[in-house]
Amino acid sequence: MSKTPPLVVIGTVAIDELSTPFGARQTVFGGSASFFSYAASFFARVGVVAVVGEDFPEEYRDVLKEREIDLSHLDTLPGKTFHWKGKYESDMNSAITLQTDLNVLLDFKPKIRYEKTPEFVFLANIDPDLQLSVLDQMHGSALKFVACDTMNFWIQSRKDAVLKVLGRVHAVFMNDGEARQLTGEVNLIKAAQQIYNLGPEYVIIKKGEHGALLYSREGVFIYPAYPLETVYDPTGAGDSFAGGVMGYLASARKVNLKIMKTAIAYGTVVASFTVEKFGMSRLREVKREHFDKRLEVLKKICKI
Repeated sequence: MSKTPPLVVIGTVAIDELSTPFGARQTVFGGSASFFSYAASFFARVGVVAVVGEDFPEEYRDVLKEREIDLSHLDTLPGKTFHWKGKYESDMNSAITLQTDLNVLLDFKPKIRYEKTPEFVFLANIDPDLQLSVLDQMHGSALKFVACDTMNFWIQSRKDAVLKVLGRVHAVFMNDGEARQLTGEVNLIKAAQQIYNLGPEYVIIKKGEHGALLYSREGVFIYPAYPLETVYDPTGAGDSFAGGVMGYLASARKVNLKIMKTAIAYGTVVASFTVEKFGMSRLREVKREHFDKRLEVLKKICKI
């Protein structure tokens, strides 16, 4: 068994193909667990539970090895790696999916083989039944905080399973469209309140270039996005945002409203770097102090 990192993510590791108004790339290292783990690793050691195919380039694995990321649960199965093809047009907040090939993800049965239960767990955007199977493997008092993500496809096709997951996590991340789809509410405050009533203590609604909304027992908090002149590739921004949030929480070793608010601010600035280049290229160039500098700018923007 591997030594347990404080934070573990269960999600996808992918080979993407995408185009934006700023160019196109035939092969880009992607996947929810990839972006999440790289972003989170600036704050805490993180483990990846995912699967790739035999075609997965070693150079991509080396990218994750640059950071404090445990890959003992990144399994390789016969076949091809999960592949997503998409494009962005004038609305850089919305990706248009052109092709999705699940490949080895069809046979993915995540098994947690760490010596003990991790303290912080993130269930990235995967089949909610897989998310539930991971939750069933979590035992003992070591587990402090579990958060999840989802997407419109699962809300539409597997809503009952999504609701079961929401009843077993401490926090949920979803975008504004997904929150409205899940609840049927146009107003995001009402939507967040409904989602909160389903179980999560913290509801974090991502609004792209318009920032994020946090709903908790203590009230509603609004966060602006970091102002950027150019966005090259929004792919992975949401996962990087979640990675920054969960990484900071894991470094704090506890969660309360004050810590959560700071974590969301860090997640915001981490995501602001992700979108400045294709894939994880920009994240690979920055250091932790770059996040702190942008956080100071964000504080000035928010100060009244």
